[in-house]
Amino acid sequence: MSVGEAGASTGATVTDVHAHLLLPHVHAEVEKRAPELVAEAADLERRRNGLESLKVSGPMVGARIPKLTDVRERLAAMDAQGVATQWVSVSPNHFYPWAPEGLAVWVAGETNRLVAEHVAQAPDRLVGLGVVPLQHPSRIVEYLDDAVLGRGLAGVEISSFAGDVELSDERLEPFWARAAELGCVVFLHPFGCSLDERLDRFYLANTVGQPVENAVALSHLIFAGVLDRHPGLKIVAAHGGGYLPTAIGRSDHAWRVRPDAHGCAHEPSSYLKKIWFDTVVHDPAALRHLIEVAGASQVVLGSDFPFDMGLDDPVAFVRSAGLPDDVAGRVLAGNAEELLRTKVPA
Repeated sequence: MSVGEAGASTGATVTDVHAHLLLPHVHAEVEKRAPELVAEAADLERRRNGLESLKVSGPMVGARIPKLTDVRERLAAMDAQGVATQWVSVSPNHFYPWAPEGLAVWVAGETNRLVAEHVAQAPDRLVGLGVVPLQHPSRIVEYLDDAVLGRGLAGVEISSFAGDVELSDERLEPFWARAAELGCVVFLHPFGCSLDERLDRFYLANTVGQPVENAVALSHLIFAGVLDRHPGLKIVAAHGGGYLPTAIGRSDHAWRVRPDAHGCAHEPSSYLKKIWFDTVVHDPAALRHLIEVAGASQVVLGSDFPFDMGLDDPVAFVRSAGLPDDVAGRVLAGNAEELLRTKVPA
């Protein structure tokens, strides 16, 4: 299907907000600058994922290097999917949450530069998201500004936590305030799960770990009152927000009966209507439920391009949910377009 055919059948062009980029140059430089730390991180990945999963993941990623690095390959794949626009963010292995400050800020600056260069090769088709050194809160605003104002990116991608920094951490308040002020996107995409070796078989590190991390991170944001203090935030959660939208009733119950769970002003479920969620949920019924609890305005098309845990045909997946035409149009394009409409220009 061509982009034109997809647009004609939905009433709008199609935007994919969850698509990845690899930066081999950045990783090679990180290995050069901090070989012992890279080795320690690789050992953690082996323990978290297990050798059987790593044996599968290595060839899988290797086969997708062209789509992860070459703009021509990316555009050809987008055309085949019927996707007009992609939001491009780095593969989360480029977060380096263990990096000391000097290395972490170099990574952030270089990543923002390279993402901007990549999307500039097709500015009518690609939108970039940068990164910030989440584990070093005192430097985050600087690199948020670098991404959004310095490089003209639409926002930044962050993990669910980094070191001792949870998303409820008071040290992140200037970051949330600045992100709201800039009107930029903050794309929440976990990397790794703190359950570690408990998920080291059957690919549980991804199938269970990613949804867990999304749910934990969003719960930190909600229960800590971050969304009360910064109502203008544009948080986009990968993987449909993980388990949280499905189990939000339990959060509401805790908020009602537990004083220690009463850090936000309203029931937790009400905040789902202030967060955006991508469609990488792999089940049409789950997509319909997500729209029911969050609202038709809060769900955006995502594919996790080009990894095997993504949606190879994200447009067809949305259509398979049997949504009304107006809702499908908002999910496929309208909501993502609205998210970018009020961003402060670079």
